[in-house]
Amino acid sequence: MSLSDHEYPPIAFVDIETTGSHFERDRITEVGIKSLIHDQVETWESLINPQACIPQNIQSLTGIRPEMVIKQPTFENLAAEIARELEGKIFVAHNARFDYGFLKASFKRAGIDFKPKVLCTVKLSRLLFPEQPRHNLDTIISAHHLELSSRHRALGDADLLLQFWRVCEAKLGRDALLKAVNQLIANASLPPNIDKALVDSIPEKPGCYIFYGENQVPLYIGKSISLRSRVMGHFQGALTLRKEMKLSLQVRDIDWIETSGELGALILESRLIKERMPSMNIKLRRSKDLCAWRLGFDGDGVLTPRLVGHRELDPGIQENLYGLFYSKREANSYLKAIAKKYRLCEALLGLEKRIDGKACFGYQVRQCGGACIGHSPIELHNLQLKTALELFQVQVWPYSGPVAIKEAGHMHVVDRWRYLGTAINEEELYELTDSEEAEFDLDIYKILKKALAGSFKCQVIPLVLMDPALAHPIV
Repeated sequence: MSLSDHEYPPIAFVDIETTGSHFERDRITEVGIKSLIHDQVETWESLINPQACIPQNIQSLTGIRPEMVIKQPTFENLAAEIARELEGKIFVAHNARFDYGFLKASFKRAGIDFKPKVLCTVKLSRLLFPEQPRHNLDTIISAHHLELSSRHRALGDADLLLQFWRVCEAKLGRDALLKAVNQLIANASLPPNIDKALVDSIPEKPGCYIFYGENQVPLYIGKSISLRSRVMGHFQGALTLRKEMKLSLQVRDIDWIETSGELGALILESRLIKERMPSMNIKLRRSKDLCAWRLGFDGDGVLTPRLVGHRELDPGIQENLYGLFYSKREANSYLKAIAKKYRLCEALLGLEKRIDGKACFGYQVRQCGGACIGHSPIELHNLQLKTALELFQVQVWPYSGPVAIKEAGHMHVVDRWRYLGTAINEEELYELTDSEEAEFDLDIYKILKKALAGSFKCQVIPLVLMDPALAHPIV
């Protein structure tokens, strides 16, 4: 829908009140609509029974109390009427993703597919009045001297949007307003505080992107082989997914770092999340306190796991390591799960005190095969334990020295599962292989295992280190 040069299409200025901010869990308590049709204003409003608790802070903000809505119709009862009221109109709201997201979810529960053209007045204010420091509704009220009727009530706030529309028309003219609306509707997927020019400048290349909130605080870090498409995917998902909507409403800036390919993007993402700790990422843990199980025979020929702490641990060099855990508690939980699954004896595994000639607790509750009292051969118990742990064995570094994993002209230098850096020429390559030893990182270890197993389109090249006075490394 493109607007004509002189006439507005039907427009619905919409505001809703709700029981909270989660459009799947919370419910609408009020809808207010001011429609502008051929320069005539029509009004529709209704309180709605949310069939849910209205928190005290929401009651204080809106003035909508449970006794006001208990006898009102539910949204399902009004869904068809509200849909007719909005049909064929441009949907205008402040922070429109919130109102639109709630209504879309509510209509979906009522079996109605709701897909209007959406215009956000935050974006409209930013576009038309860039000199304003902020564009929240209270700032707009103050900056343009709008008349308050009932703030934080649906129809009252919808009326403020209509007033703001009239101000825009009076100050800039109808043609300029229509041009701005056309531009914003075409870019409706973008968040209120992000310009199209910024998104257009993001390349369709591999790399990592960083979303920033107020004061350049990192909100989220992700990776993709097509940066711009992935970034836009977040914004398009914001219309239906709560997490993406929350991200879109908070994002104020976007930055990105290109990489040579998917492997480089994965490594960079893991490092950036640990360094910058963005608030909306699942926190990746550092690997400084890792531990692992190591198998060895005791004096009775029983294969027994011993926990190797971080001070003794050297993954990639030591053989016979299993697991890699962030804590002793996690390691013990894993071993107990193995014991239960394969009916192994927790006393022989060292998870409970072993008393010669007496059955362990697991045997008494039929969770142990009886190796502790000779009902099952120790050799079978040893074999079952080794077989169970084999899948989680820490792979010893399969090369005699560092390797370069070549990806689209860049070389990721790795030694004993430690990422040393990325080089673009032989000089950088030599500097990296000669650098101080990097810290082992469990997340990067998992990425590199996949790379060496052929999961990425990369070439692995062992490096022959030479005297730097004579030559560079041979690749």
